[in-house]
Amino acid sequence: MNVLRTIVFDVDDTLYDQIRPFKKAVHTCFNRNFSEDELNQLYISSRKFSDELFHQSATGEVSIEDLQVYRITEAAKIFDISLDREEALYFQKVYLHEQKNITLFDEMQQLMEQLKHHTQFAVLTNGEQAHQMMKIKQLQLNNWIPEEHLFISGALGMAKPSEQVFSYLEKQLSLDKANTIYIGDSFDHDIIGAKQAGWKAIWMNHRKRQAPSCDVSPDFEVNHPKELLSLFKNQDL
Repeated sequence: MNVLRTIVFDVDDTLYDQIRPFKKAVHTCFNRNFSEDELNQLYISSRKFSDELFHQSATGEVSIEDLQVYRITEAAKIFDISLDREEALYFQKVYLHEQKNITLFDEMQQLMEQLKHHTQFAVLTNGEQAHQMMKIKQLQLNNWIPEEHLFISGALGMAKPSEQVFSYLEKQLSLDKANTIYIGDSFDHDIIGAKQAGWKAIWMNHRKRQAPSCDVSPDFEVNHPKELLSLFKNQDL
């Protein structure tokens, strides 16, 4: 008997381009012209600083608001820009507003349409429940993924890359490790977490980040969403 394949997606910067709302917020809030390279550096830095405090935020040691302030103020310092708390919170307000206009990568929509008849889909994302659900609804993921297949760390009380959260999904969805594929952009949270759980993993590395020095490797790495279409077409996944 054939076991149904499962694809589990991360959300942020995997299913949609997270830098677009970020750039719009920067243009609104910063009195400075950034080059494209500088905008990319500012964005990647803000993600790095966000990751630094994520687990402390998840456990309640640091408030979500403090994390939001920290990541943009620390990223701005790289460009010798000093933001006070009020300015950082205004940036977050504009950024949140722009996130309400996000759309799926076209190729992700095509992929799910092509595979939906013989694949079950799920989401595993780190973040606060209401905020991540807002993005999930905006991306209209309900067209392919049932609500009971949506797993958000803020609601679960556990987060990637903990093996515990991957094991939880296995039990909830009766997953077969050999037929489960995780797709995500974060090497530390997504790839390390999935591989330690014994799943296949595809690194959505469209920011072309350098992989950390460790003994974990993704099964595949793609640098553009369109490469996923070719990958699933040409590989026995």
